[in-house]
Amino acid sequence: MTRLRSDFWVSAYIRRCAVAGIAAVLVRRGAAEAGAIFIDLDWLDGTRTLFAPAPQSELPGDVERYWVRAHKDERIDALATQTRVAREITFDPDLWLIAVESRAGLHFLDLITDT
Repeated sequence: MTRLRSDFWVSAYIRRCAVAGIAAVLVRRGAAEAGAIFIDLDWLDGTRTLFAPAPQSELPGDVERYWVRAHKDERIDALATQTRVAREITFDPDLWLIAVESRAGLHFLDLITDT
């Protein structure tokens, strides 16, 4: 399956959130063709969840993109999120960052979870 360009995926994702009444904004623009995309979910209670692309070895292949939580704890604070994103940028300066605000934790991402 041919993978959708990052810039198209980001535009579609932000629009999907908007249609559902969820605030989503582009914080950092990465490489249009293949930059890694990170989603910073703000629960609006002082905690966040950072989602990162799932490792390629974990992709079943039936969905365009899969995601994993980028940290051990279910939620972290804003400083921990900023620190993690800054570290990721040192490895991949082409990454995208989208900020999502949802008190209910809605994010529309296909997650790979530990079972």
